[in-house]
Amino acid sequence: MPTSILLIFAGALVFAIGATPVARWLAPHVGVIDHPSARKVHARPMPRLGGAAIFLAFILALVVFENRYNFQQLAGILIGATFVSFLGIWDDRWGLRPILKLIGQILGALILVMAGVHTELFPWPVLDMALTVLWVVGITNAFNLLDNMDGLSGGVGAVAAAFFTLLAAMSRPPQVLVAALSAALFGVCLGFLVYNFNPATIFMGDAGAMFIGYTLAAVGIKLRFPGNITFVTWMIPVLVLGVPIFDTTLVFISRLRRGLNPLTTPGKDHTSHRLVSMGFTQREAVLILYLLGGSLGVLAMFITQADVIESYIISGVVFGASLIGLARLERCVLAPPPSTPSAEVPGDAKPS
Repeated sequence: MPTSILLIFAGALVFAIGATPVARWLAPHVGVIDHPSARKVHARPMPRLGGAAIFLAFILALVVFENRYNFQQLAGILIGATFVSFLGIWDDRWGLRPILKLIGQILGALILVMAGVHTELFPWPVLDMALTVLWVVGITNAFNLLDNMDGLSGGVGAVAAAFFTLLAAMSRPPQVLVAALSAALFGVCLGFLVYNFNPATIFMGDAGAMFIGYTLAAVGIKLRFPGNITFVTWMIPVLVLGVPIFDTTLVFISRLRRGLNPLTTPGKDHTSHRLVSMGFTQREAVLILYLLGGSLGVLAMFITQADVIESYIISGVVFGASLIGLARLERCVLAPPPSTPSAEVPGDAKPS
């Protein structure tokens, strides 16, 4: 299995490096351009078709280099991810009302449920279905919200995918489907970062951010830890995806406190923007969040072997540190939101 996973990763990396310049060239011809505005941090029009390159490289890597899958679940994940990605492309090109985007994301989550990809925490299936939908929609939107600076969403996605790959590969027996999906996503995120890290020459758009979030949410559900108990292991995907969860929580709390709609009010009020307001450069802010994601991933790997007491001590410390971080970042002085609300759900202040 390690050889096949390395091949999938390398193939996805190469495909993404090759496909992204094509998407960058094609974007102006099909009208998928992100124009500067008061709520965005970039100063010139930017191609916004990187999500298509991410999607195509991901699919190609899986098709070419691996075929040992649970077909029903693989089909469910790929169909759902494709649906969400094309939903994002439509929004990038023509715009989509927030309620329609949300309904589409819920439908994408239900595709997973119908394919047998769902949580197994409760004795009642309806609760697991509801939790699955909440998790998938939440993480999908969290990565879309996180897409607000060069290389941020793609880099955090790469870090999370790397840890999911390790966790799946180190499991006994190895979890082939999870490892393959994670390795492919790790490769395409790194390949895309060649062109998206500051200063970026292309954006992934909603199509890319929602695709990454949806796929990681599905992988987090699929990952199993037979050597430990569910009362402990539910924390592992939450920790691995802790950065987008923290950022979304911060934005929601901040906007609700200011009497703003957290879904439809755009603004430069994300974790990355607040780090910049504290004196860090954009690159430094992004790298800090990469480091935070890596640290949480290491804790997640430790929890796979920890007992109940150790796991809940760790989660308690992380939760306490998160509360302190939320309070500290919430006190940062922010620029006021633009007077005209955006029709977009997430992706508020798009990358520079």
